[in-house]
Amino acid sequence: MDLSYLSMFVVAFGAATVLPIQSEILLVGLLLQHEYNPALLVLVASVGNTLGSCVNWYMGRWLRHLAEKPWFPAPEKALAKAERFYKKYGLWSLLLAWTPFLGDPLTIVAGSLRVPFLPFVLMVGAGKAARFLAVTLATLQF
Repeated sequence: MDLSYLSMFVVAFGAATVLPIQSEILLVGLLLQHEYNPALLVLVASVGNTLGSCVNWYMGRWLRHLAEKPWFPAPEKALAKAERFYKKYGLWSLLLAWTPFLGDPLTIVAGSLRVPFLPFVLMVGAGKAARFLAVTLATLQF
């Protein structure tokens, strides 16, 4: 049984949390094999990555008061920067939840600021899907 799609989901989910994982590497590797449906890979990666960001939203909503703890996934300095960014650009800033260094703190801040869950999921999901689609299209060009 081929577990490639499940692996893509798990890696994308983990990459959206604090785990030091790059889901794009697996996506590109699977695409280069030309054995997998690119649209399905984009969908699976996008859903997994968005759900991983939902974990961050919940952490912000319920655990932000523990941000000074060493195990908390984002340092207070990064959270403060993300909070300023969110307050400046609002809900639209969540389209950038896929970016390194800003994305994880931004999704945690969204939870702590009580951003409604449905708009959060839609904006984060759209940004992440666009990123995976761009990586897929770039990979398939070669």
